[in-house]
Amino acid sequence: MSNAISVLVIEDEAPIRRFLRASLPSHGYTLIEAENGEDGLLQAAMQRPAIIILDLGLPDMDGLQVTKRLREWTNTPIIVLSARGREDDKIAALDAGADDYLTKPFGMGELLARLRVALRHLHHQTGEKSEPVFQVGSLRVDLVRRQVFVAEEEVHLTPNEYKLLTTLVQHAGKVLTHRQLLREVWGPAYTEENHYLRVYMGQLRHKLEADAARPRYLLTEPGVGYRLAIE
Repeated sequence: MSNAISVLVIEDEAPIRRFLRASLPSHGYTLIEAENGEDGLLQAAMQRPAIIILDLGLPDMDGLQVTKRLREWTNTPIIVLSARGREDDKIAALDAGADDYLTKPFGMGELLARLRVALRHLHHQTGEKSEPVFQVGSLRVDLVRRQVFVAEEEVHLTPNEYKLLTTLVQHAGKVLTHRQLLREVWGPAYTEENHYLRVYMGQLRHKLEADAARPRYLLTEPGVGYRLAIE
């Protein structure tokens, strides 16, 4: 189909590739396949896919190495698809430059949702200019005037609360690790101070969410970090 979105799948497991090949085209995606890291890097350079789905356990190199090499020259969204489900594996992949992480076995519905998020993040990245106003649901952030609104009512944030929120806005839809957020908001000397994030995220949720215990916008990725919802 002419408007299909190209997805590069770097995966050595043939059953997974067959499953994706059978499922994704009916949802508007066309697949490019690679069975190892070197071929994946080559296909990424030649085909310029819109999204990359990457397995970590490749036969010739680790998926983290593939991610780091891709990030040397492209911002194409990378969704890691792996049997490694430990928190430190997820953190390592996200710190290396992946945008999202899905653990095997996975459901097609969840993968499709992650692909939609990746596309929205890509569109946000590739716009001619960053949008001066970010909005999702009733939350609106005016980055020019440095104002935040919920249901058209202005919400006053402290400088660090605002910096944390705008960092999430700049990477909307992408999982940001605790370390990434601490470095961006408080600086390199604070990358182990996770309690800062817990306190400030709690304050933001009380100010921005209808129910701080069930957040709609400021989502937790357990043990990994946070994501600002964009749908």
